[in-house]
Amino acid sequence: MPTRNAEAVWEGGLKDGQGRVKLESGAFEGKYSFSTRFENSPGTNPEELLGAAHASCFSMALSAGLGKAGFTPQQVKTSAKVSLEKVGEGFKVTRIQLQTEAKIPNIDDKTFQEQAQRAKTGCPISQALAATPIELEARLVK
Repeated sequence: MPTRNAEAVWEGGLKDGQGRVKLESGAFEGKYSFSTRFENSPGTNPEELLGAAHASCFSMALSAGLGKAGFTPQQVKTSAKVSLEKVGEGFKVTRIQLQTEAKIPNIDDKTFQEQAQRAKTGCPISQALAATPIELEARLVK
């Protein structure tokens, strides 16, 4: 299996500095700073990137599990809310909330919920983040 690469460069102090993050594939490159992370300035931040990775991994894992169970999803749409909070003297990702909607022909909600729970615990990003509480809201769309 391939090893994926990304890099980040930070210049300056915490509050007055700025950084750039880029993916080896070239699919994304963006700026980040104190204000994009702790305020609402334009740009990205590590938590947003983590959420994108988790949402995409979960969607693929759910699709794979459904396929193994004999179902072909028409669409799996997942969002991830990553909560960053001050804990003690530092900051910590305290919770990740996955919300997914899926359109899957010929599946009942019970089977769908079982597959969604398996994907939540089985996707590689969920496994990497297992020390953080991960919540899932899964909705089957007809």
